[in-house]
Amino acid sequence: QVQLVESGGGLVQPGGSLRLSCAASESSATMGWYRQAPGNQREFVAGIISNGRTNYADSVKGRFTISRDNAKNTVYLQMNSLKPEDTAVYYCYVSRVILYWGQGIQVTVSS
Repeated sequence: QVQLVESGGGLVQPGGSLRLSCAASESSATMGWYRQAPGNQREFVAGIISNGRTNYADSVKGRFTISRDNAKNTVYLQMNSLKPEDTAVYYCYVSRVILYWGQGIQVTVSS
């Protein structure tokens, strides 16, 4: 069982920035983030594999940057130019045959 601990969420004004972190108890080749807004399905945000290759949802390309520290089993999501529609609960995941999820962390973009 992989344990994931997320941090870094909160309230930010439109145009602002936040950095999410997710520390995993074990190493995983694939790590990333999904999000879920009220009334919506959970959607993919960004993913990264161990060699550093990344993938992003179209809605966040150019604004969000995913990175990882393999020595710390940690994945980060730098979110810039935040918009109200980025408001959601953000979930970290790792893929080890099955997906493991973090508990979720709230990001609210509002003036």
